[in-house]
Amino acid sequence: MPGLVHVVDDDTSFRTAIQRRLQLAGYDVVTYSSARDLLGRLPDEARPSCILLDVRIPNLSGPELQLRLGELGSKLPIVFLSAYADVQTTVKTIKAGAEDFLIKPVNSELLLKTIEDAIGRSEGLRKQRSALDAQRAQLATLTPRERQVFELVVRGKQNKQIGHELGATERTIKAHRQRVMEKMQVKSLAQLVSLAERLGILAQSSESDPTPV
Repeated sequence: MPGLVHVVDDDTSFRTAIQRRLQLAGYDVVTYSSARDLLGRLPDEARPSCILLDVRIPNLSGPELQLRLGELGSKLPIVFLSAYADVQTTVKTIKAGAEDFLIKPVNSELLLKTIEDAIGRSEGLRKQRSALDAQRAQLATLTPRERQVFELVVRGKQNKQIGHELGATERTIKAHRQRVMEKMQVKSLAQLVSLAERLGILAQSSESDPTPV
């Protein structure tokens, strides 16, 4: 998978060797000699990318950079590299969201496979987030009454029941329901329910329901 790899390591010879290896595999590569160097040129997330990050770099360590990037809202996947098999650091970085933790010297095949997997998973999540943002934008176009109808429909209410609850005719509810389907760009009730689940509408509706006595 083509993409961009950001290599952060204070060892000049290692950066050069890794850059050459990745470029031969078809990747674009940007190298940084320190964590602060990367923070000063914060990577663009518009294209498939990942960060190959050494654990022990001066001033701001790899795990500290991981934390800082998280605070800045970065979603770029991070693959850690270390010359030491440190279980505690491995667990800490993976729990914090790192894709993998590799030990130097790393086998080329393993390195390339890890980077490919990291970028692939990241791209999948990015597309999901993009789709969800678009669906939230569609949800925002609903009128207050259409939103009410939407929530009642996905809870399994029939048009007649919804009309009774909202003080409207069944015909009016049917028209609102049709506009909801059109605005949310779905063709069936099943698709609408699935969309409501992804948007958290069902959870919100469930929380607002009165607790059975």
